[in-house]
Amino acid sequence: MPQGDNPLIIQSDRTLLLDVHAPRAKECASALIPFAELVSSPEHLHTYRISPLSLWNAASAGFTSRQVTEVLADYSRYELPQAVAAWITETAERFGRLRLVPGPVCEKDGMKEEWLYLVSNSPAVYREIAANPAAMKFLTESSYDAGGADARQPGLSDTEKNCCFLLHLTDRGIIKEKLLQLGWPVKDDVPLKDGEPLDIRLRGTSLSGQAFSVRDYQAAAAEALVGDRGSGTGFGTIVLPCGAGKTIVGMKIMSLLKTNTLILTTNISAVHQWINELLDKTNLTAEQIAEYTGEQKTIKSVTVATYQILTWRPDKESPYPHFSLFRENNWGLVIYDEVHMLPAPVFRVTAELQAVRRVGLTATLVREDGCEGQVFSLVGPKRYDVPWKELEKNRWIASALCIEIRLDMPEASEIEYAVAGARQKHRLASENPVKAQVVSQLVQRYPEDKILIIGQYLNQLKDIAVMLGAPIITGKTPNADRDQIYSDFRQGKIKVLVVSKVANFAIDLPDASMAIQISGSFGSRQEEAQRLGRILRPKERTSRFFTLITRNTVEEDFGSNRQKFLAEQGYSYRILRYTDESSLALADSETKEALC
Repeated sequence: MPQGDNPLIIQSDRTLLLDVHAPRAKECASALIPFAELVSSPEHLHTYRISPLSLWNAASAGFTSRQVTEVLADYSRYELPQAVAAWITETAERFGRLRLVPGPVCEKDGMKEEWLYLVSNSPAVYREIAANPAAMKFLTESSYDAGGADARQPGLSDTEKNCCFLLHLTDRGIIKEKLLQLGWPVKDDVPLKDGEPLDIRLRGTSLSGQAFSVRDYQAAAAEALVGDRGSGTGFGTIVLPCGAGKTIVGMKIMSLLKTNTLILTTNISAVHQWINELLDKTNLTAEQIAEYTGEQKTIKSVTVATYQILTWRPDKESPYPHFSLFRENNWGLVIYDEVHMLPAPVFRVTAELQAVRRVGLTATLVREDGCEGQVFSLVGPKRYDVPWKELEKNRWIASALCIEIRLDMPEASEIEYAVAGARQKHRLASENPVKAQVVSQLVQRYPEDKILIIGQYLNQLKDIAVMLGAPIITGKTPNADRDQIYSDFRQGKIKVLVVSKVANFAIDLPDASMAIQISGSFGSRQEEAQRLGRILRPKERTSRFFTLITRNTVEEDFGSNRQKFLAEQGYSYRILRYTDESSLALADSETKEALC
């Protein structure tokens, strides 16, 4: 029977339409987060899709196909199409049909050779893999030998013992990636090795003198990753909004595992933040923590490095000389901070690190390069996720109002824009000179706020910094100067800071309460989420996120795409048409309305 008040319309092509005006719409949007992805979010109907990868991420976190169909049936306005329910069950249950388990250890030329078994609980799946040349480059059909395998492995069924491949330990990551591409996610049940022991404990009072404790959701995220330390645990990705304390989650995992740790992050400022947090909130000393960057290259029990130094090489044909960092210590844990930024070359090394416990930390698993599958295979599936609005409701992150200000292109630029190529169109719209005028008026209008002005194009940013008399941070700003400017902003010595995309990730500016986005990287959803995240650290006041868009240009289309992930999390953008400064008064009334 139709349930007319329900918010969700499920179609036979597996698209989900969410009526945002219906009762329970917000509740439904939160319920979809574990297994569905937002496709578009216009005013009235939001479109979601369920993909194989989203179902396998849900399955790896213990979310069953039955729970998926129960959620859909609960919120659906009409009966759930039988074909959709069947596809969900069949697709979700592909996770676990293939498992990796320990194999024999052999001696060859005085060296140990470690092998693994890939087993299947389905003869049909086994034969499908055996017939695939891409997979069989790494696999050999084999008889299972219990005597040569690790006694800690989970018990095998008779079917699995008969449907068995042998592969080399070093091919552990690549075979998972190849099989995922074939539509068969692998459940990795091979126990991970232990690294060098290291006594890591969290303080009850930080060195700065403040009481410190791990929040419930942070502890739950860490425990979801560590599990019981048995097979199938100790690797994966944790998704938490910016400002929710992903660094604390990483440190909690370190305190649970108590082992040598390698931390990889996006830039030198983030390296310094990690080191400062470790010294402030754990018992580790400066003698136990090293920085491995373009400025210093030391290795200690806990080493914090940048992705950039790892992917540096003298030329395109040379090897990556700093990849040796992965092998120069007996690491027991690797933390990939902002894992959605993990450079493609590092995935090759990640494939070699499959025996090490590892965690990816991110605010969004969205990757514009389509590498979400590589994160799933090589770092690990999503182990923990929590809706942004749920943390906002509990005041763990700040409430935020998103306002898109649309302004006209100057008449003098209209013809140039009309005849420009696609990339030049984006740049002309982004560098609309009217934006500088609007930025100046917004800064004057909110003198009590600590304001970040964020953009893509350096000349535009430099002009605005000069106009406002504000400091600017770009990729060319020396690291010492960059750290000093960030410090001055945190201490309130600076009220307005102009930043390029170098500040998109892993920068903690807790008191920032307003951001003005003047341009961005085309339609990047992850960048939009990260930029909003700069102002979500907990605070009493409501944060404001302004985005300046040139009307009737490609910026409108890119802006709509950029907002998809945040719309999925429950944020809506209020549109203001700019004509003159009086238009901005509507932003204040919008704020009051949002708070009511």
